Amino acid sequence: MKIYDELVARGLIAQVTDEDEIKELINNGKAVFYIGFDPTADSLHVGHFMALCLMKRLQMAGNRPIALLGGGTGMIGDPSGRTDMRKMLTKEDIDHNIACFKEQMSRFIEFGEGKAMMVNNADWLLDLNYVELLREVGACFSVNNMLRAECYKQRMAKGLSFLEFNYMIMQSYDFYHLFKEYGCNMQFGGDDQWSNMLGGTELVRRKLGKDAYAMTITLLMNSEGKKMGKTANGAVWLDPKKTTPYEFYQYWRNVADSDVLKCIRMLTFLPLEEIDKMDSWEGSQLNKAKEILAYELTKLVHGEEEAAKAQSASSALFGAGNDTENMPTTEIESADMSLLDVMLVAGLVPSKKEARRLVEQGGVAVNDEKINDVNFVLTDDCFKDGYAIIRKGKKVFQKIVIK
Repeated sequence: MKIYDELVARGLIAQVTDEDEIKELINNGKAVFYIGFDPTADSLHVGHFMALCLMKRLQMAGNRPIALLGGGTGMIGDPSGRTDMRKMLTKEDIDHNIACFKEQMSRFIEFGEGKAMMVNNADWLLDLNYVELLREVGACFSVNNMLRAECYKQRMAKGLSFLEFNYMIMQSYDFYHLFKEYGCNMQFGGDDQWSNMLGGTELVRRKLGKDAYAMTITLLMNSEGKKMGKTANGAVWLDPKKTTPYEFYQYWRNVADSDVLKCIRMLTFLPLEEIDKMDSWEGSQLNKAKEILAYELTKLVHGEEEAAKAQSASSALFGAGNDTENMPTTEIESADMSLLDVMLVAGLVPSKKEARRLVEQGGVAVNDEKINDVNFVLTDDCFKDGYAIIRKGKKVFQKIVIK
């Protein structure tokens, strides 16, 4: 199976322009494509995961990725999928976040001479002359068409700032610049980026002629992928300091039954023939599929050793072993600390109010004993094995030890 057909079979392609030409470039390793990452935090999260895996797949097939870091566009903020304006970041914040992104991306993509490229759009966007930009690019965009774009619809209800309105023009200019300077002939992005990407294709063709090779392709699940990055307790990060390998493993181990095979197809590098055999799996077999998913993705992000440790610790929680060594651990100063305070310190809840609610509803256990008393205190008796285990719900565990 050729690489384009594999992308389709894995459910990664939503819509394209010029499909025959795109297939020709990708299948023959002639695509020079970019995906943009705005540095809005100091770590990538699982919402970026699909894009990174896609870049890796295409590079393995001989194509050349360009990872575009949005040092310039990040100063504006993408309004796509937003109901409010993004927090304005300082240049220092953006530069720090970019440095973190670079380190994480290098684990997925091979950069270097003749390989993948990493560029920062601050290098060209911040030097643009406003009047020259209006003359060169402004005439290529219809305000009527821009206002109909999907990326602006949610923001229009609460008021779209002129700052955000320029985002489409900046992203389109990125493709125009990359096409001219690096021979970039293709752009990838989530389905929520379709309008912005079409703007880039149109700009290239209007400025350089209709025969200019400029194509767009979107990922079916990228907007859902962004939602994947969020949990009730915050985001699932790729940085092990923000989300431990164990927590990362548990996140994928706990995906819904209806999503597990879809995630295996889209995110792992297991052969499709092997995945197809799982289509008939149900019941307890789906738990096995979740373990496969969690292990493969943890190995991809954190390495085989950390994946094995996370798998071992997870198995203990589901009755298949007794390894608590690799369980997320919180140290406290001493015993005789209230359960609500310990849950807050351990990061199991965002507030004592939420801890109280969970206890009252029977959602918390200490050493496998359900606790309904909001005044419960962890005494020395709770640490007979040198630690206590707090369970929130059915699947979130934390080991508590005394310093």
